[in-house]
Amino acid sequence: MTLSVRSRPSALAMVSALVLSLAACGGTTKESVRTQAPAPAASGAASASANPDAPIKEGLKLAFLPKQINNPYETIVDEAGIEAAKEFKAEAKEVGPSDASASSQVSYINTLAQQGQDAILIAANDPNAVCGPLRQARSKGIKVVAYDSDTSKDCRDIFINQASSEDVGRSQVRLLSELIGGEGEIAILSATANATNQNTWIEFMQDELKKPEHAKMKLVKIAYGDDDDQKSFQQTQGLLQAYPNLKGIISPTTVGVSAAARYISGSKYKGKVTLTGLGTPNQMRKFVKDGTVSKFALWNPKDLGYLASYAAAALVSGQISGGEGEKFTAGKLGERTIGAGGEIILGPPFTFDKSNIDEYDF
Repeated sequence: MTLSVRSRPSALAMVSALVLSLAACGGTTKESVRTQAPAPAASGAASASANPDAPIKEGLKLAFLPKQINNPYETIVDEAGIEAAKEFKAEAKEVGPSDASASSQVSYINTLAQQGQDAILIAANDPNAVCGPLRQARSKGIKVVAYDSDTSKDCRDIFINQASSEDVGRSQVRLLSELIGGEGEIAILSATANATNQNTWIEFMQDELKKPEHAKMKLVKIAYGDDDDQKSFQQTQGLLQAYPNLKGIISPTTVGVSAAARYISGSKYKGKVTLTGLGTPNQMRKFVKDGTVSKFALWNPKDLGYLASYAAAALVSGQISGGEGEKFTAGKLGERTIGAGGEIILGPPFTFDKSNIDEYDF
């Protein structure tokens, strides 16, 4: 999938600076599964074994394991990562559950480990539920790259974070504050209660709300739609019925924000309750144009998958080991540096509104 910019080349330069540097099948088996010692957890210190000049190996086998296989956002990420793998002559695929429950990914990890994949790339539904099988996979020499939603640090080699968690959380509150005039009751419509990324963002939202400038904003409820369209739709309805004075909703999940927008757009709350969150332009375009949503944010999910794919290749090829300060080149995204805790950040979120949404197609 290729990001299309329909007009104004200058807009592409702007979003490249903001988004690129900065917003859930069958398998191929190897003849034998590696039995190397467990890969070390990211320790914050660069490993002497990393060789940044090592070439990327050809014929690598990468597997993307999203939160759920039918999540539109996760599909965009994974398809971009699969396409990126072709650039370095690797085979990549997407496998995963149809639901986003905490334990739903475990059987897939076990199967991928048995298949002897070179790397498993996972958007974790729960930071701990997947750790046991991931450790087993690493004990066989398989590299583990978390993306979008992290595991516990000792269960993976690196984490590709779409943006600084603090930037995401605080910017969502600031954006809603701007839209509702800095006062009123607000709610959060999240994904699952165990989602690492959602919970981290919400912690920063709650901390941001403690600042004096947000003293007139009151968080009355955190609801969970489980990254299910219908449940998120129903949770939105429930919030609006339970809190008649609600001024705004933040939904930091692409499934949730589009479901909430769909409900509000056909209800008496349109124009009265402000909705923002994290969504893709193609999901949210009609709701921005009909006035249901004024502004929302995201990053380029295609670049997240692209970066994850190159990071996995760099790990397997020995260019990096997960240590802080190590560098590698991620194709068209250029050089990237591993930060503390094995984290690689794509960049800050970008805000979409009526003035720019038609310039982007993803």
